[in-house]
Amino acid sequence: MMAISKQVMAVILGGGAGTRLYPLTASRSKPAVPIAGKYRLVDIPISNCINSYINRMFVLTQFNSASLNKHIKNTYHFSAFSTGFVDILAAEQTPDNQGWFQGTADAVRQSLRHISNLEFEYILILSGDQLYQMDFTEMLNMHKEKNADISIATIPVNERDATEFGILKADEDKFITSFIEKPKRDVLPDWVSDTGAEMKAEGRNYLASMGIYIFKREILFNLLLNEYPTATDFGKEILPNSIDGHQVVSFQYEGYWTDIGNIYSFYEANLALTQDIPPFNLFDNRKTVYSRARMLPPAKISGTTLEKTIIAEGSIINASRIENSVVGIRSRVGHGTTVVNSYIMGNDYYETLAEMEKNQKDGLPKIGIGERCYIKDAILDKNCRIGNDVRINGGKHLENVDHPLYAVKDGIVVIKKGAVLHDGFVI
Repeated sequence: MMAISKQVMAVILGGGAGTRLYPLTASRSKPAVPIAGKYRLVDIPISNCINSYINRMFVLTQFNSASLNKHIKNTYHFSAFSTGFVDILAAEQTPDNQGWFQGTADAVRQSLRHISNLEFEYILILSGDQLYQMDFTEMLNMHKEKNADISIATIPVNERDATEFGILKADEDKFITSFIEKPKRDVLPDWVSDTGAEMKAEGRNYLASMGIYIFKREILFNLLLNEYPTATDFGKEILPNSIDGHQVVSFQYEGYWTDIGNIYSFYEANLALTQDIPPFNLFDNRKTVYSRARMLPPAKISGTTLEKTIIAEGSIINASRIENSVVGIRSRVGHGTTVVNSYIMGNDYYETLAEMEKNQKDGLPKIGIGERCYIKDAILDKNCRIGNDVRINGGKHLENVDHPLYAVKDGIVVIKKGAVLHDGFVI
């Protein structure tokens, strides 16, 4: 297995401005958004690579990348006797390129001068904003067996979701014969695939691209530099145009996978972790999710009824009830408070008793959530100060809005990073 680390180079795409995940992306890039109370989104593709014996990775970013850079610098250190690394490649102006990344393909093209110095046979291209656990060695083995130029990881989806993805068709040998980006509903009957009995039974009859690709090194360089030197996107341009002239294979994946594209999918993915048997399993020795090792005390809980709740380390919980929620690192929740169907991201630091006293005199609530609050259908970003008797009641009855302290999207109330909600505040 160790030979794989020398054969494969991974490139993780940091994504665009992440406007659909606003306000979580107001001050950080999409891969740096905290997930599951103690990780960041970028930890998912990096962990999948490490678990697949791939330990050379570049993360391509351009928007709000400071917190992502800090996280990666503080987290991913390989042994001095290893060739492994996780390096950030931020968009940069050079004499031959004055612009920012224009899309996925352009981002990789602009980074080739850094990547090309290293030895590898295959390049694995991943997205930085997806939640899944996948063994890339299986995909690589199939790529080699088929002598493919390009492999695309695909997942069966239903009719409702098919219009949101690149949909493809493959022959019985798994070679892709046609590809369409985000098809309209009326043409879908032409794109039905044989996805297998189990998937068909669930109504998942369409093969969607997961945005995970393996290229032979020389094929990728040729496509980006010679065949399509002005193409900006893999899904819209490079891949559809490559099917006729290259061996392009579909690697069908049937595990859990979700694209964290908007606030609702982010909220759903986090709350799904609280299920008895969650679709994304954090409790698997063979599929460790790596992240920054923080020296935090264990969580402290007093007088709280907990139902289907994840609580990260360093938290101090005195709430009366927390239900179907994820509570992140260093969270503080006061007496008499109820939290339902919510994701509390937690805090970056603890306040000292002296700081709490001073803030109280100045009328500033403690960091965390105060007493006798009611919080439902909400996401609280890092370092929020929620006073006493605050009511946040999310749901479909609320209209979408962007307020200086919070935003409402699809009925979910997102309290912005560092927001201060004084005693008695109601949403």
